[in-house]
Amino acid sequence: MCGIFGVFNNKEAAELTYLGLYALQHRGQESCGIVSTDKKKFYQSIGMGLISDVFQKDVLSGLKGNSAIGHSRYSTAGSTVLDNAQPISIKFIGNDLAIAHNGNLCNYRSLRLKLEKEGSIFQTTSDSEVILHLIARSRRNTLEERIKDALEKVKGAYSILFLTQDKMIAVRDPLGIRPLCLGKVKNSFIVSSETCAFDLLGARYIRDIEPGEMAVFSGKGLVSRKIFRSPRKACCIFEYVYFSRPDSKVFGRPVYTIRREFGRQLARELAGRMNLKNADIVIPVPDSANVAAVGFSEQSGIPYEIGFIRNHYIGRTFIEPEQRIRDFGVKIKYNPVNEALKGKEIILVDDSIVRGTTSRKLIRMLRKAGVKKIHHVISSPPIRYSCFYGIDTPVRDKLIASHKNIEQIRKFIEVDSLYYLSLDGMVRSTGMKKNDFCLACFNGDYVIRPEK
Repeated sequence: MCGIFGVFNNKEAAELTYLGLYALQHRGQESCGIVSTDKKKFYQSIGMGLISDVFQKDVLSGLKGNSAIGHSRYSTAGSTVLDNAQPISIKFIGNDLAIAHNGNLCNYRSLRLKLEKEGSIFQTTSDSEVILHLIARSRRNTLEERIKDALEKVKGAYSILFLTQDKMIAVRDPLGIRPLCLGKVKNSFIVSSETCAFDLLGARYIRDIEPGEMAVFSGKGLVSRKIFRSPRKACCIFEYVYFSRPDSKVFGRPVYTIRREFGRQLARELAGRMNLKNADIVIPVPDSANVAAVGFSEQSGIPYEIGFIRNHYIGRTFIEPEQRIRDFGVKIKYNPVNEALKGKEIILVDDSIVRGTTSRKLIRMLRKAGVKKIHHVISSPPIRYSCFYGIDTPVRDKLIASHKNIEQIRKFIEVDSLYYLSLDGMVRSTGMKKNDFCLACFNGDYVIRPEK
């Protein structure tokens, strides 16, 4: 889920990268980093924590040059330590090379074991370092061919930015699992995980980097080619459900419009299954369910209200790395608006239920606020399977829907009724085809089988 951002050929490259990462902060909060170049050498700064904490003015001023790449990390492979912060940079054959990677490699462990047996020495536990070792060991002549050679050996999700002294290279995996967008600010090229970063910089969105595409930015401009055949698309639909900011365009489509349609479709599906007219208000679990709740309210005709006030000075609970932090975060992250809730029958909209512990705590808050009845509606299907492509759900037993049916989940989270958006309804809401998406977390149909 990490955020990656790159700028090529701009005298304020580091400053623009800082701002781009700031816009992508929601994609990862554990660590961040920027590598810049003045065509002679690399300048690098990495640190644990938020973008605004790591990059003070004196740090940014030391990141010289007219090209830079940056990364905000959300760990799935590799522990939460400074050694695993990205971008990762190396020297080989007299050149500098840095990588910023969003995604997860499914065959990381076997590749790493093979490389270690052959003499490679690793400095991190990140799967991204495997790619660098494969590039360094390649016998191809050019860097572009070395990158292609290395990526032919990996399986999984990757949207990647590489930086050298005179080039920036963007590559997306053949299935296009993770997003990557191309834009321009004046005469400079920029690449980002989401378009919301372009809006902050006043940049123009051009298009997505295509699945299997390598885009090379150099003194010759942009040279692009397909290095891998794309048998199909497998875009992560969870980008629309939760990850992406609603003001972004992801996979070429506006997140806000799709997320609102999720809510409208959910209301259509429930019209014949529950008496919506008995409900007084619709409230979202902020902020990721706000737009779906707007759609639900529009379609059902039930008034939209603010039921929770969110403290925006702590991070998103789902992407914190430890369960005990998540539990504590819920208590300080939300506060119910008693005046809007007391004595009401409510429809509570959320984007998903992953483990169920957060949902139960929120429901108990609502009960204490005097809510009479709670209908919990979810703008995605039950998450029953682990993701191996960049979401922190590696252990299936941690997913409540993997071992409980909907009625059991309802009892666990202590609501009066519980409804999910159907899989077909979710896909239909995007305006795309079912075969365009990876839906493995919902149906177990893995586009790439993970290593055992």
